Amino acid sequence: MPASPQFLTGNEIRQKFLDFYAKKGHHVLESASLIPDDPTVLLTIAGMLPFKPIFLGQEPAKYDRATTSQKCIRTNDIENVGRTARHHTFFEMLGNFSFGDYFKKEAIAWAWELSTEWFGLPKERLFATVYQDDEDAFAIWRDDIGLPTQRIIRMGEEDNFWAAGPTGPCGPCSELYYDLHPDLGDEDFDIEDDSRFIEFYNLVFMEYNRDGEGHLSPLQKQNIDTGMGLERMAQILQQVPNNYETDLIFPIIQKAAEIAEIQYDRTSDANRVSLKVIGDHVRAVVHLIADGVTASNIGRGYVLRRLIRRVVRHGKSIGISRPFLEDVAEIAIALSEGAYPHVRERERAIKDELSREETRFLETLERGEKMLAEVIERSQGEISGVDAFVLYDTYGFPLELTQEMAAEYGLTVNQEQFEAEMEKQRQRSQAAHETIDLTVQGSIEKLASQIHATEFTGYDHLAYDAKVEAVLVDGRSTEKAAAGDQVQVVLDRTPFYAESGGQIGDRGYLSGEDLVVRVEDVQQEGHVFVHFGRIERGTLQPGDTVNAQIDRACRRRAAAHHTATHLLQAALKKLVDESVSQAGSLVAFDRLRFDFNCPRQLTSEDLEQIESQINLWIAEAHDTQSAVMPFDEAKAKGAIAMFGEKYGSEVRVIDVPGVSMELCGGTHVKNTAEIGLFKIISETGISSGVRRIEAVAGPAVLEYLNVRDGIVRSLGEQFKAQPEEILPRVSNLQKELKETREELEDTKAELAIAKSDQLANEAETVGDFQVLVSSLEGADPESLKQAATRLQQKLGKAAVILGSVPTEGKVSLVAAFSEEVNQKGLQAGKFIGGIAKICGGGGGGRPNVAQAGGRETDKLPEALETAKKQLQESLQ
Repeated sequence: MPASPQFLTGNEIRQKFLDFYAKKGHHVLESASLIPDDPTVLLTIAGMLPFKPIFLGQEPAKYDRATTSQKCIRTNDIENVGRTARHHTFFEMLGNFSFGDYFKKEAIAWAWELSTEWFGLPKERLFATVYQDDEDAFAIWRDDIGLPTQRIIRMGEEDNFWAAGPTGPCGPCSELYYDLHPDLGDEDFDIEDDSRFIEFYNLVFMEYNRDGEGHLSPLQKQNIDTGMGLERMAQILQQVPNNYETDLIFPIIQKAAEIAEIQYDRTSDANRVSLKVIGDHVRAVVHLIADGVTASNIGRGYVLRRLIRRVVRHGKSIGISRPFLEDVAEIAIALSEGAYPHVRERERAIKDELSREETRFLETLERGEKMLAEVIERSQGEISGVDAFVLYDTYGFPLELTQEMAAEYGLTVNQEQFEAEMEKQRQRSQAAHETIDLTVQGSIEKLASQIHATEFTGYDHLAYDAKVEAVLVDGRSTEKAAAGDQVQVVLDRTPFYAESGGQIGDRGYLSGEDLVVRVEDVQQEGHVFVHFGRIERGTLQPGDTVNAQIDRACRRRAAAHHTATHLLQAALKKLVDESVSQAGSLVAFDRLRFDFNCPRQLTSEDLEQIESQINLWIAEAHDTQSAVMPFDEAKAKGAIAMFGEKYGSEVRVIDVPGVSMELCGGTHVKNTAEIGLFKIISETGISSGVRRIEAVAGPAVLEYLNVRDGIVRSLGEQFKAQPEEILPRVSNLQKELKETREELEDTKAELAIAKSDQLANEAETVGDFQVLVSSLEGADPESLKQAATRLQQKLGKAAVILGSVPTEGKVSLVAAFSEEVNQKGLQAGKFIGGIAKICGGGGGGRPNVAQAGGRETDKLPEALETAKKQLQESLQ
């Protein structure tokens, strides 16, 4: 290999890295999804994350050595993106891993060989850091590699010691740095000086286990975990001043600059920052959507939406006035498709999602920016959390976006108030749910590393004798549990299906001599199945033999719903759009729920056709076939895999020949005729580009129809009508109710105007103006506005303030100012907004007419009195 530096493209760097470690006996593995199979993290944030269960001893390693180029997303430093040379939200981490195989000597030697021989980095430009107490690593760099001691830097625990958490595997690190300015010499330098040095390779030597008291003990198997930043190595080899100007990102920046009609190297620093943000974020959103994330206001969807909106706003800031995300996304897709073909395969879904979000945000951005401008104008030093929440809830402005825009005016946002409003919303909208805490000492999570994998026998057996491996009460291990105890039980083998792939866990019983345990749920922790239940009779302890028997009726219901879910996806692809893909599912005993990415809303005709097609497949009595095969073979046969789902090298395939073929570990009927009947009960949109169908199958259909039939009979009795007469009868009642409401609103408005005419006599003369401040009992906001406008016009040069309490817990306020009042420096919007704060609210509007509201009704008299005094002082 050449020893001198050479220009390499980003794709060439990635491939050279993987090829190098393949020659060293490493298995080259594909990048895991950005949606991790780890409930403790939202997104894949590091190259080692997919291997975390192996490092923690929860799963056995399939290979002794592996190498990957792992897609990662981090948003903790999002404010630094575009402002520093090397901060990103999306990046690729090149890594090589050893699971109890080689260790420090080989890891260091290969890192040096790769860097100097394969990438041609000059040896005199390389520096290494080691943990301050790691004499072995220091000696290897000095004696084996021949690195001068002045270029081996000892670092403290904060910088060069890695740990998975407060407890568990950990170990020292060694990092490689490249010197961008060797002309400055080897003396009196700071290795953390970003302007001179760039860290590009981190080697983690996982050799200890840390216990709860902080004590370190050697691991039985020593592991290697490394990471080389692809973007950083591209900056070095392509000799550009920052990561953004490499061929991995710069083509996106150039496209954005072209659309904005500016030149990157001739525009302002602020515009260059915006272009870098666009280049970085576009890569991130393209890969997030490709891996199955859709925009929403929670979790991963919130991250995606926030990044998209930052791109749109930065596009506006550099002068882009039209939708442009599809154009820049095409560049990102083209840059990615060589290494990640599925990005091109998901092109339509990516562009559709970006187009929907961009259009939606542009529609609200102008209105939101106007409101924010009003908020900024009336704020002094700080924007209230209530205003920030309204911007978030009504206009879709993330808190961070409001903070960014406020900072441009030297303002802060009251985050504590904002969080309080968010919490109120969560309490209003959060559905009731139960969580199971398995994190206490002695928990299943801890036991999982000590107990062998549970053998699942439930595909072929509905009952099976098993040995009790562990018993827990309230999450803690116990030697004996008795009648009445809520328990968690681990068996060596079980016919019970553990909740997975959207299918809920089986129910049933564990029984023995004078023992009955009712099993209400089964969950999986790592490779261990946990049976949650209650001892109804007898005692239970580890070592007992029990007969595990599932509830057959529940299993039949779950199997019918699961196979029906597969038929539903097949029908959607056939009748709606081939690009339809699963975004989530629930298979329960009483219903199924299927979430799917779809470019359009479904019509009633679509749903009728889907339902008919599925019932036709059921009636045709197709056999279902299951087989275990290599993952690549299953994909080659056309089996559908769910985006974001983690699959092993061997997978289970459920095939309904000629209809559906999917990778699935769930339970299914042996023939579609066993499903009986399929009925869609609802179809809704749950987020941008994601639809949800809920349906019932088998016995659940009869239950559903019986409930509906009972409702129809009851309505028929109340209306004294036949079933076919109920709908027109209800339509007539709705029409009559609407007309009555309209008449009532008209009457209220007329009454408010009539009352307001009497109020004109209460106006006071202040200087050259008429001032009227009063309350109008019971008037709704619209009637109040009409009354105030009418009074101001009747009084001429006048300022009118009216207030009311239209409903319990709500204050309504209106200000109507004549043009002459405006000329005195008073604007209705600003004035009434300040008065509303007395009632715990806010508001605003035009200079001549504005409305506001509040929640503290008892403060209305005080607010009106304050308004009157302020007008008297201002209009003298």
